[in-house]
Amino acid sequence: MARTPRTPLVLTISCLLLLGVYAAVSVLVPPGPGRTAFGDIFQCLLPLLVNGVLLMNAVTPNWRKNYFWMLLALGGSLWLGGQFIRTYTEVYQHGAITNPIGDIVFFLHTVPMIAALTIQPDMHHDNRKLQYGYVDFSLLLSWWVYLYLFAVIPWRYVVVNDLDYTQAFNVICTFENLVFAAGAMLLSLRATGRWRRIYAHLAGAGAMYTVASLVVNLAIHRHVYSTGSVYDLPAIASLLWLGTAGMAAYGSGSKGYPSKTAESQEMLSSASASRNEVLWASRLARAALFSLAVIGIWCVKISQAPMAVREFRTLVTLAAVLPLGFLVFLRHELMDAERLSLLRISQESIDNLKRLQMQFVQSEKLASLGQLAAGAAHEINNPLTAILGYSELLIDDPSSGERARSLAEKIRDQARRTKLLVNNLLSFARQVPSEQRSVVDVNAVVTSSAQLRRLDLRGKNIRIELQTAAAIPAVRGDPNQLLQVFFNIINNAVDAMEEVSGGTLTVRTLSERENVVILFSDTGPGVSEPRLVFDPFYTTKPVGKGTGLGLSICYGLIHDHGGQISCYNRAEGGATFRIELPAVPAMFPSRVFTTLPRGTPVKSS
Repeated sequence: MARTPRTPLVLTISCLLLLGVYAAVSVLVPPGPGRTAFGDIFQCLLPLLVNGVLLMNAVTPNWRKNYFWMLLALGGSLWLGGQFIRTYTEVYQHGAITNPIGDIVFFLHTVPMIAALTIQPDMHHDNRKLQYGYVDFSLLLSWWVYLYLFAVIPWRYVVVNDLDYTQAFNVICTFENLVFAAGAMLLSLRATGRWRRIYAHLAGAGAMYTVASLVVNLAIHRHVYSTGSVYDLPAIASLLWLGTAGMAAYGSGSKGYPSKTAESQEMLSSASASRNEVLWASRLARAALFSLAVIGIWCVKISQAPMAVREFRTLVTLAAVLPLGFLVFLRHELMDAERLSLLRISQESIDNLKRLQMQFVQSEKLASLGQLAAGAAHEINNPLTAILGYSELLIDDPSSGERARSLAEKIRDQARRTKLLVNNLLSFARQVPSEQRSVVDVNAVVTSSAQLRRLDLRGKNIRIELQTAAAIPAVRGDPNQLLQVFFNIINNAVDAMEEVSGGTLTVRTLSERENVVILFSDTGPGVSEPRLVFDPFYTTKPVGKGTGLGLSICYGLIHDHGGQISCYNRAEGGATFRIELPAVPAMFPSRVFTTLPRGTPVKSS
């Protein structure tokens, strides 16, 4: 049903017309079966209309607001159930209106409405679990059922006394209705904006229904009541007033959504009250349990009821301890479990913050070390250039002997190797903006990362083998970031193989469809949880060996390049990291590879 600006006005006029029609029939039609049938059927159809208006608001993304309106509608549905039993008795069976089953249904119809008030949907609560609402509603329902069994049932089935039964029923129903009206009034005084109007309408409807019950009971006591008479008008008005609360909510925002201004006001007004929700709910739960002891003492020591009634009430009180006690302790168990979960999450957050702080400190150290290494590398390049120049002169000098030229060639080769390593170190510390990415030869980056890691593998039983395909396409990206990713994965593999006293890391590059694939396969112990290795702060290394951010950063860098990275354990042992990068279309070779060529393994010296 789409809301238009005239919808609330139309519904208000419709309610006034319904009330007018009922008043006209009650005045113009004489008492008899016809007016009784009209009154009963009218009071069966009216709750359907009211429920429809209430449920129009139960379409918000907030479960509290939805359950608030659904519980109000449930109260109307129970009222409809009691009225249906009454209609069946009066219209079909032509019997008296007193019916024990109908009475308890009429009594219980206010319980969901009281439960709706305890939800306090105007509050901006935290995302508490819905199971709290179930437990609270069950506790509230059990307490009111106990009160009904304690006060009313004995006069119907233990010591039959119609006068005492009617009096007890009227007193407990009046008390229940006053609780609802008073609760709605208190919420109205505390709330602001549209919720103040909604609670005020509910308080008015509750007060009107209390007055209607007293009027009908007084008319029945004087033997002047009949269904369809003017004595039903206050009850009809109370139901229509309940629907007015739904219209007030529906008219203030589309489908129950408040405006930004109203939402901000509600948030400011309810910030402090929402912090006390758990405290008050816990207090009410304990009060419900402790009330059993107070009522039991009153029954045994003060009550003047017959002994059979007091014995029945004592038995009911003792029996009620079990469900109420179970619900109270269940609620505390749920609260304890939630607190433990929050403590665990808080501890994990604190640990992550500490690791992040350590990572920041380490990053600052590495940045300083990188600057020092860059300066040292530049200084090393100067004598290397001189060594290369002099070695070239010796090689080209015709007066040098064969042995001298041989030694000069060895000096030149080692100087070139040293210069390449220095250049790799400088490249590793350099950052290039993403918009300046260029075409990258993956084989060259893989080879550079392997050479960097081989520097400290002397004396260790660890080998790095390269198996690079001969004609794979290039990729577009940042070579320094890719070097960082490859180096990090190789470093993790070396650390894993150190745990088993050595092994072999095989790095393969190949072409698959439109992607370039890089495989890092080691012979270490494997990964305990491959699906978690890319999560931030996940690490299996001891304290001081890592923070768990390396592979997470690698994951982000590869995805930033439009690729994918995954990890899995091999059947023969060890782990494999697989990286897929999109190839540059223009760089595809003209022929299609039917086999994947494998380069000659390059072993560390």
